[in-house]
Amino acid sequence: MNGPKNTDFADRLSAAANAKKAQLERAARARSAAESPAAVERRSARDAVRVARDARIAERTATKLAIEAQQAAGLAAAQATEAAAREAALKAEQEARDMEFAERAAREATMEEERQAARDARYAARKARKRKGR
Repeated sequence: MNGPKNTDFADRLSAAANAKKAQLERAARARSAAESPAAVERRSARDAVRVARDARIAERTATKLAIEAQQAAGLAAAQATEAAAREAALKAEQEARDMEFAERAAREATMEEERQAARDARYAARKARKRKGR
């Protein structure tokens, strides 16, 4: 406080009333400045800029979402194609293994029959030699 220290009650009441009156006058001036046509025009211009900015942001977001959806669809199609190709390759590989197994089994069966025939021929020859030697 810059004022003198020895003030009486009436002076303090008067100072408080003057301060309150000055504050109300400042508030009234601020209110009238806020309601002036120039201030209203500035607020409406700011609102128009905000609306336009929000519209541009919404448009960019929509475009971005559309591009992402298109990329996702392309990726899904590529993955489906890749999965189908991989499945076809696995099926062809399995069929090739099955054919190879069947061929190997047939060769082994043929070889076993040939070995059996050779063994039977040896046994028959041995029996024939035994009978011949009697």
